[in-house]
Amino acid sequence: MDIIFIRHGETEDNIKRVLSKDDVLLTKRGEEQIKKIKPLVEELEYENVYISPLKRTIQTSEILGIDGIMEERVKEIDFGIFKGLGYEEFMKVYPEEGKKWISDLKNYQIPNGESLKMTYERVVDFLEDIIKEDKNMLVITHEGIIKLAFSWVFDSDDYFNKFIASNGSINIISVNKDYKFIKKLNARG
Repeated sequence: MDIIFIRHGETEDNIKRVLSKDDVLLTKRGEEQIKKIKPLVEELEYENVYISPLKRTIQTSEILGIDGIMEERVKEIDFGIFKGLGYEEFMKVYPEEGKKWISDLKNYQIPNGESLKMTYERVVDFLEDIIKEDKNMLVITHEGIIKLAFSWVFDSDDYFNKFIASNGSINIISVNKDYKFIKKLNARG
């Protein structure tokens, strides 16, 4: 089976290089990125669709003309008090929390948010659920979630920073019983 991940198009927060807020929308360029991959997505075969319930992924699904199940487990990492801030900003506004996060990205739970480990656990829970169906799935989601899914292929969140999932890209993991591999990375129209 294939698990097909679509990353939403570019947003203003992506341009600003800040940790994304929940309500950010696609830019015109982001909309064009999704329109560009639409013909490729239309060629893919899948049974079920799961969509992160954040505005940018819903907007992506609408441009693709795809309906699906809103799935909380594929929401982006919850950056809590750091949402909407870049590195220098959160280090200035929340220096203690920023230092703790930077020194332990994996385990530190951002106030009002999540740790990378918590997010990995919910992504793995989702993936382990859907592979039981043994059907091709489409997931419209975020870079952090795609990077964690790729890490799942290696059974460890240690691989999170080894990947990039570009805006408006198609990424595929294939699963055959207990065998998992990355089939496609950052495909675009």
